[in-house]
Order: sequence, then structure tokens, then C-alpha cells
Amino acid sequence: MRIGVIGTGRIGTIHANTLSRHRDVGSLILTDADASRAQELAHRLGETAAPGVEEIFRWGVDAVVITTATSAHAELIGRAARSGLPVFCEKPIALDLPGTLSAITEVETAGTVLQMGFQRRFDAGYRGAREAVRSGRLGRLHTVRALTSDQTPPPAAWLPLSGGLYRDTLIHDFDVLRWVTGREVADVYAAGSDAGPAMFRTAGDVDTGAALLTLDDGTLATVTGARLNGAGYDVRMELAGELDQIVVGLDDRTPIASTEPTGPPAADKPWTGFLERFGPAYEAELNAFVEVVRGERANPCDGREALQALRVAEACELSRRERRPVHLAEIPGGTASPFV
Repeated sequence: MRIGVIGTGRIGTIHANTLSRHRDVGSLILTDADASRAQELAHRLGETAAPGVEEIFRWGVDAVVITTATSAHAELIGRAARSGLPVFCEKPIALDLPGTLSAITEVETAGTVLQMGFQRRFDAGYRGAREAVRSGRLGRLHTVRALTSDQTPPPAAWLPLSGGLYRDTLIHDFDVLRWVTGREVADVYAAGSDAGPAMFRTAGDVDTGAALLTLDDGTLATVTGARLNGAGYDVRMELAGELDQIVVGLDDRTPIASTEPTGPPAADKPWTGFLERFGPAYEAELNAFVEVVRGERANPCDGREALQALRVAEACELSRRERRPVHLAEIPGGTASPFV
């Protein structure tokens, strides 16, 4: 199997490393807007660098992995679909609903595969939470508390391109909330604060956000996010039911300290970022993609799933701007695909 990797930045490099050592992947073709970066990575891995995207499709590949800037995702997805190629793409498909729906339509019309990169679905902790909810261990689920806090903010130049805190960061929480619980979000109420560095206000973004989500069975969920969490990178999900309560992301590297005299000590080596925290999950999702391409398993996260997470993010952004509850029915694209 030959796979084309378009984009060799941080996450593209990680994916190329995973695929290069995969037993079922014979070779890679790498390309990047920075040609020297692609050439350097190709040399290090013993793979081939291509001058540009044109060569990826002209030289012939069996599948494509897209890890470029978000602005290029939809067009590349469409091109791969028209070429009959299965695609793995980092989230999101696009930063707006029309672009997202257009790319999904191209994939569905072509009858090809689009697997989206929501890596938390492959994390051991979230998978354990899903099993606990689905098995009935918690009883009736009544409360979910999810959070994502970055230790350091992204570069100022990235903020205007990111789509904002809800679309860029908390979209992972929205996706995994649906996946773990098996429920849809019915309505949201969101707020945000830009009281931190001026670069967030300049970009029209917020550095801290919170949302109250009501699921379609009445379960209440809170989702919070922060761009400046000096203690470390913190990603958790607490799920409380009538019979039991569990937490994802609580270990000896969780960047939180107890004020209780008998509480656990602060982490000696707190998580610093998502690439470190979710390393095994990133590898697992690419292994799954290879299996999907080989016809050995169903697509674990298709474009329709990504669309639903984006709709929740859009609803939160609308709620924040207009300071009102937003029903998901107000956001286009409401037909979800089955949970897998």
C-alpha cells in the first residue's frame, strides 16, 4: 500500500512516522507547502518527497492523509474523492458548515471513504468511559463535566485562522461527548472571556470558554476550555450516574493539586500538550485507517460525525455572541450518522 501524506508539520510528521513503520504500508509520498520540510522528513524516514500536491495524485497512491492548514482540507478531500481515493483528514473538514457539507457530499457522491482525526475516540480512558456508560455500570447518566485546557496558547498568527476556541479546541470535547454517551446535543448555552492576552481580542476570539449542554435524554453536560493553564495540559471528562461515577484523564500526570491534607501530591511531570498526552491514540487512529483502506473494519469516524461536532461548536459560538440559548435544530446539517 502506498499512501500520500499532504502536510508535514507537527501532526503530519507524527502520522508519517506511524505509517512509515506500519507493516501493511509499503511506501509513502510526502509533500508540504514548505518543500524542504517534506524533503527532510522523507530523507529521515527513507520515503519519497513530492514537489507538490499534483504529484501525489499523478504518481499514484492508494490513500491520502491530509494534515495541511485547515483552509485546504475541503478542497483536498474533494479532489481525493473525485480520484476515488480513501482519505484520512485531521479535523475539521472546514471552518464553516457550507464548506463541510460540500466536501461530505463529494465523498458520498463518489462512494469513497473519509475518516476524520478525532483521536480521543482511540484513547484508552475515553474508550473505557464509553464502555462504562453503554454497559449500564453508571446507571442513568445525569451529569457530564468535560474540559480541555492548554498550557500555552497557540501563536497569535494562528488565532484568526483557527475558527475560535469552540471550533478549534472544544470541538474534540463535543465529538467525544456524543461518542461516549451515544446521545445528541439538544441545546446549548455558552459564554466566553477575552480577559487574557490582547491577541485573543484582536482575533475576535476568547481565551476561556464554558458551555452548558443539554443532551436529548435530559443529561446535563458542561464543557470548559482555556488557552492559558500554567499548571500543564489538562484534558478530563467526569461522568456521574445514579450508580457510579468515573473520570477520564486522572493520572499521575494530571496538572492539578489538591488542597486537602490527605490529598494526592501535585504531578511531578504534568502533561505539556496534546501530542504527548494522546500519542498512543494518534497511532491507533492511523492503524485503524489502514484497516479501513484494506476493508478490514468499518470507518470509525466519518464526515457526518465531524459535521455533528461542528454543529455543536457553531451553536456555542452563536450562543456566546448573542447571549442566548441555542437549539441545535437552528444549525443546518442535523442528520447524524450511526454511532460506531
